[in-house]
Amino acid sequence: MDCSKFVFENAISRKAYNKAIKAKAKFIKKFGDDTDAVYHLAPKEAPVIGKKLGVKNTVISKKSSCNFDDKSIIIGNIRMGFGHYRISMAIASAAYSMGYEPYWFDLHSFGDTTCGKIIEHQNKLYSFGSRLSQKVSLFNRLVWEPLNSEGFRKLNYNVSDQKTSELMTSVFRDFPKDIPFIATHVWPSQAAVHAGLKNVVNAIPDNWPMALHLSEGAVHTVQTPSAYLGYRALRGMDKKRCLKPMPKEAIVYTGHYIDHELVSNIEKDCAKRVNRIREDKPIRWLMSVGGAGAQKEIFVAVIRKLLPSIKMGKAVLFINVGDHAKVWSQLIKEVPQMKPFIHEHFDDFVQTDNFCENAYNGNFKGIHIFCHSDIFAAVYSTNMLMRCSDVLITKPSELAFYPIPKLMIKRVGGHEAWGAIRSAEIGDGTYECTTAAETGAMIDMIQNGRDIIEKMCSNILIAKKAGIYDGAYRAVELAIGKK
Repeated sequence: MDCSKFVFENAISRKAYNKAIKAKAKFIKKFGDDTDAVYHLAPKEAPVIGKKLGVKNTVISKKSSCNFDDKSIIIGNIRMGFGHYRISMAIASAAYSMGYEPYWFDLHSFGDTTCGKIIEHQNKLYSFGSRLSQKVSLFNRLVWEPLNSEGFRKLNYNVSDQKTSELMTSVFRDFPKDIPFIATHVWPSQAAVHAGLKNVVNAIPDNWPMALHLSEGAVHTVQTPSAYLGYRALRGMDKKRCLKPMPKEAIVYTGHYIDHELVSNIEKDCAKRVNRIREDKPIRWLMSVGGAGAQKEIFVAVIRKLLPSIKMGKAVLFINVGDHAKVWSQLIKEVPQMKPFIHEHFDDFVQTDNFCENAYNGNFKGIHIFCHSDIFAAVYSTNMLMRCSDVLITKPSELAFYPIPKLMIKRVGGHEAWGAIRSAEIGDGTYECTTAAETGAMIDMIQNGRDIIEKMCSNILIAKKAGIYDGAYRAVELAIGKK
């Protein structure tokens, strides 16, 4: 069955199908068609997570040198922002803890291939849109919010992606057809199915059902019960008709995709937070800049709000700007008053790792800035900093699902709204604070009413017992065939 003519037995209009054909043709004209090319893969230790999570990176090679066996598992992903990388790390962490050898398979990294060029092009457009949406409110209201909530929701959008992903199959040739494959973005999932792989899991990242994430032929996993019902019913994916639902075999509710080292230490990490609160120690705030580098104005407001408490030794601020050194330059230019309190940790992951270990049991003051040009270090630093932090300040993206007290700032795209709703209902985070004033008021309430952190930690422990944070383990079980 052509996945661009039918989506879960729902017929697609000729107009939408022809549009998908034309979109594929445009990409071929711009980037070429290498579907008949022969690419081979070689293993290479992944920076940072290679040693920590046992991950081997796959790179294009002249000959095949990956020795896949019954303990191998492929983590298919792309770099588009930080979210899909972070979810991939969670899956790899869970797989490694279960005795499997994860292979990192990033379609975006294959820059000389057609798939790599297409994804690079799309990533630049998405990053630009994310940043522009935070600067131009009219663009955000009329274009970005509707696109991310309703545009990507349409079944016809999936049809176009399905056709385009047919151009991404050539790099899959070295994989055994039955190897476990978990994709943390829909394009590697769709491409894996087109390439004939049989054990494909499509780990859906968001909590708002969108046809964008459909990959017929794979098992879809979702993090929440509401997402399960929405996807199962293909809710709202065609405004003109009621659609046939997904078969129950095609979708599974797993829980949140969280790294093993975070899940296994939830009780210990929450106890540390509660003890710091009860001993009246400085509250440790962690602010993480996303892969698109958006929301600078909100970060400036947060820093200015926390600065008096930092001066008095009542708060500590950790800022991970990822691989966006330029963002840090802009922040320090906007808030020069923070210069006396700054401690920089740049491009030295060993130092960052040591800092996190020392911070876990020690005491720190001031503002600590982390920046790494390596993408793996840029993303994983936030994971390590979470364990020694009390509150994470984040937009309601993939980090909304993590087991740490969270302050949710304004979303980037309408689809993220339901991440904040999920966190607020579980009780491990706030509702979405949509303005700088509302964000500042929430900071005051948490900083001065320390019981909020303790309550969130209590809710995290309840969620842990309910298995809410076990999604990564369950995704791995599905990929290896364990029901």
